[in-house]
Amino acid sequence: MCGRYSLEVSKERLTERYNLEKIPSDYQEREEIFPATVAPIILPDTGLAFLEWGFTPQFAKRPLINARAETILEKPTFSKAFRTMRCLIPATAFFEWEKGEEKKTKRRITVTNQTIFSIAGICDYFLDEEGREQLKYSLITTEANDQMKQIHHRMPVILRPEDESEYLNKEQEPEKVHQLLKPSELKLVII
Repeated sequence: MCGRYSLEVSKERLTERYNLEKIPSDYQEREEIFPATVAPIILPDTGLAFLEWGFTPQFAKRPLINARAETILEKPTFSKAFRTMRCLIPATAFFEWEKGEEKKTKRRITVTNQTIFSIAGICDYFLDEEGREQLKYSLITTEANDQMKQIHHRMPVILRPEDESEYLNKEQEPEKVHQLLKPSELKLVII
């Protein structure tokens, strides 16, 4: 599970990294992004959008912030979104809690040689409290790679920069895109 991440990067750097046209002036760097808050994501057609983190289907007691890569093509809550509305979630780090004998320790994880990396995400529409449709996002997790296994059994799907356009490509077969949802081979820095 991934329950928090950060995006501590300037508007200019974000614009450059994702080749964006323009970022709203109210964009702010975020040391921690929590579930149910609004954060920037990258959509294939429109570029940058600010969406709330967490799917809110009627049956859920709390927002569904993660979708499992292994079952994403079968689970009704996530399958349609993966097939039709994939997104990139820009991040500079993600957090996980390592269980110790007496307490949990919060770990900050970054990717070596990548100031900004992309977490694979999906979007879908859900009704808000006023009954209006609102586009929300969820991030995709997979089994932990060797570096992460010491901390947790899952991790977010971190896409290689060269795979990002294929991941966003709406014309690409979902089954082929699904092959990108694997534990990262990129070197992580765990603090």
